[in-house]
Amino acid sequence: QVQLVESGGGLVQSGDSLRLSCAVSGRTFSHHTVRWLRQALAKDREFVLAINWSGGSTDNTDSVKGRFTISRDNAKNTIYLQLNSLKPEDTAVYYCAAAVTGLLPRSVYEYGYWGQGTQVTVSS
Repeated sequence: QVQLVESGGGLVQSGDSLRLSCAVSGRTFSHHTVRWLRQALAKDREFVLAINWSGGSTDNTDSVKGRFTISRDNAKNTIYLQLNSLKPEDTAVYYCAAAVTGLLPRSVYEYGYWGQGTQVTVSS
């Protein structure tokens, strides 16, 4: 069993920054991918960034390129998402999810473990 718990969301103004955390506990494996996703109100779930926390491989999406950064602290079993230059369109519930492959899959169906989400609200 793998458990993921997100934290760090909040209400901020346009241009502000936040750092989200995804704490991983339970049975963890070095080949896992952890991906940050988000879901805005009345919108579909959107891929954000992903990382293989053992190998350090990452990917990104055009919507957040240059503004968001994913990182890991293996000693703390924590994945971080640094959100910079936030825009109102970044408002969403941010989730972290884990897949049992380290190949950074881009299908939500590959992710079998999900956190509860943390709300990020960006006001204009």
